[in-house]
Amino acid sequence: MSDTHDPGCPYAAGAGYLPPGVADPSGHAVHLYLCEGLSTYRIGERLGKSRQQAGRMLRTSGIVLKPRGAGRRRSGPDARALDEAMAYLYVRRRLSSEQIARLIGMSGRAVRGRLRAAGVRMRTRGAFNREDRRTVAPSDLASLYLRAGLPAAEVGRMLGLSGPIVLRAAHDHGIPVRLGGPPPCAGPAEIELVEALYADALVQNALARHGIARVAPGGPIWMRFPVPARLAPDAASELYLACGLSLRQIELITGQPSETIRAMLRAQGVTLRPRGGRSPFLRRWRAGQ
Repeated sequence: MSDTHDPGCPYAAGAGYLPPGVADPSGHAVHLYLCEGLSTYRIGERLGKSRQQAGRMLRTSGIVLKPRGAGRRRSGPDARALDEAMAYLYVRRRLSSEQIARLIGMSGRAVRGRLRAAGVRMRTRGAFNREDRRTVAPSDLASLYLRAGLPAAEVGRMLGLSGPIVLRAAHDHGIPVRLGGPPPCAGPAEIELVEALYADALVQNALARHGIARVAPGGPIWMRFPVPARLAPDAASELYLACGLSLRQIELITGQPSETIRAMLRAQGVTLRPRGGRSPFLRRWRAGQ
């Protein structure tokens, strides 16, 4: 990259030498950093200094350096090619922003900022990424779970998955999920859980009170909620304690990952119910059938 000759800048000069009459290279370093957007590493190369020396020159001149790898956004073909490469790695190869950052020597925050600026929709972060969850094809669910009537755990064993993943996939695809246990004395033996949740009076009141909009069932959770609903701690507590919903049921009507809800409740000192069994909501629903 060659220096930009800005007639208003006394330090604009060709690469590799200082402007006439400038004995101290600090001014030239300032120009390269502020006007050209060069890193301290590149400035050191230009001036025959180390990166550390270049940084000291800038700090001595009163320049506050950005964190290493902060990735100041640059324009031009090289910057566009970098953005396209990052988008390909993130969208097509499913690498995380931190993995991409390690590959290109940039901070994870800078990678996410450049991806957002390039119009890439960011995935939810963390080990419980909603978009990367393993799922089950609707044809397999229809064949094994609906027509053959196999339990979710057995379907999972056949497909190399867990029972909860099979049930989550059924909800995602709008397939009626069996309650399990002995059949109810009256009413249908199956429900579409999302519709049952929205039909519950306690849930309706809680959602209205906290401004959480209803989202129609059908499709994976990350497609129903491209951006999860804003779930305040008191709303999570009310849905869990007063409405008797399970973590997964709260996820189905808010889009917030179950583990995020679990951490939120624990942070408030809420004692979580033991794993397994029916939630108070499902027991309430069954009693009303």
